[in-house]
Amino acid sequence: MTARSPVRILSLATASPPNELPQDEVVKAATEILSPRFPGFERMAPVFMTAGIRTRQSVVPFEWFFEPKDWPQRTEAYTAGAVELFARVAEAALAEAGLTGADIDAIVTVSSTGIATPSLEARAMGRLGFRSDAQRVPVFGLGCAGGTTGLSLAARLASAQPGANVLFVCVELCTLAFRLDNPSKADIVATALFGDGAAACVVRAGEAGFAEVAGVAEHTWPDTLDIMGWRVDPMGFGVIFAQSIPPFARREVRPAMEKMLASQNLALSDVDRFLCHPGGQKVIEALETSLDLGQGALDLEREVLADHGNMSAPTALFVLDRARKRGLPHRSVVTALGPGFTASTVTLLAA
Repeated sequence: MTARSPVRILSLATASPPNELPQDEVVKAATEILSPRFPGFERMAPVFMTAGIRTRQSVVPFEWFFEPKDWPQRTEAYTAGAVELFARVAEAALAEAGLTGADIDAIVTVSSTGIATPSLEARAMGRLGFRSDAQRVPVFGLGCAGGTTGLSLAARLASAQPGANVLFVCVELCTLAFRLDNPSKADIVATALFGDGAAACVVRAGEAGFAEVAGVAEHTWPDTLDIMGWRVDPMGFGVIFAQSIPPFARREVRPAMEKMLASQNLALSDVDRFLCHPGGQKVIEALETSLDLGQGALDLEREVLADHGNMSAPTALFVLDRARKRGLPHRSVVTALGPGFTASTVTLLAA
């Protein structure tokens, strides 16, 4: 039997929308908007300043958040903003790979912050020049784990179709979930953390590329559906953080990571660098503790969080992009936590 060629990442691009949300201005606006609607706002306000965020980006201007928005208005903003970001980041990934849309055989699209049918890649087909026979694989519901799980799915498609160019794009517009009606503690935490962004890469089985996808794994904890997700009502999505994620990560990530690595005949000591989804400052600290990395080890994660906030699925790929520009070590593991509650990993070998 002929051995399959390794799947490699040919290119990686990231994109942010143009509207800046400096954290100090967000604090002022949130105080004005939310304090009359949430009696305990003053007790929660410090989360804005301890989140480790300097600025974030949004597809809508600052004033958009000052008036109530219903589901159709949010969906309209999502569709317009997500298609634009999808096209921009896909064009950049294709250009770096030296390809055009016509060279793409399959497209994996991940997004959990809005619903568009037809999905984003279909809406962008004309602009990007995708072929009419290109496979389309839109995926919803992965949340913050979507960057790693989506890359895993794209790599598996590429492995199953040697020579095929697979484009993976994730787009998340978390800011559109901002709520004026009956805000909860979770909504306020989300307001302090979330930003918008997109990432894309091209993968193919072959010799080119900056990293080989050497392994993938997931771990879903039983009876954890209430940790993270969306609640849905006529106004749109509302965030669910029913349990404190940092203590959970501190307690549970290491044994789960050991199991996922063991499935690839690896141990924690075999990993030169963990590239983690920075869900927030406290989550970063919890991961450093759980994986025994040392305080401050996840420096790239802190940089991305400070510059962009938590963008959900694309965030881990923003971290990967910074890491590869500074030089990837021999073996790294890209990892993220998401609703389910699930840990998702992609093991990379530097080219």
